[in-house]
Amino acid sequence: MPMIENVTPILRVENLEASRRYYIQTLGFSVDWDAGGMISVSRDGKSIMLCERAQGQPGTWLWIGVEDADLLFVSGCAANMGKFLPQFDHVVLLSAPAEVIVERLATRTTNAYGKRPEEVARTLELIQTIEPRLRRVSDHEIDASAPLNEVVATLLRIAQS
Repeated sequence: MPMIENVTPILRVENLEASRRYYIQTLGFSVDWDAGGMISVSRDGKSIMLCERAQGQPGTWLWIGVEDADLLFVSGCAANMGKFLPQFDHVVLLSAPAEVIVERLATRTTNAYGKRPEEVARTLELIQTIEPRLRRVSDHEIDASAPLNEVVATLLRIAQS
């Protein structure tokens, strides 16, 4: 059989410009090419394609393995996440009152989700149905309605304990 040369994930993103900034400024990737609504970014010889509101499904998970990270934070929720929880030192729930979440969705400018009434209703439903489940499997809970620097400081204290 022919050898597999490469596997390049294509991730759907809601805001290509915000994603580009994140991958470059925060994760240290560089842009390989830009085709308008789709870009390829790479780091250490590994590429990821990002496509604005096309290709793939929202909520796709991607594992990026590193050998020398001091800390790794993973964010997300999925039906099968229980089988992965034992691999983490800490499971932290970031929560905020529903009215804070709704207000943040309404006022943010980096993502269109949460502007339509049905999206707000879905968010409130998830807070009622999923957040209690997440609370049960979490080791810690941080009130994310606090100022960002306090939330980050608390998260880092937990991670380094």
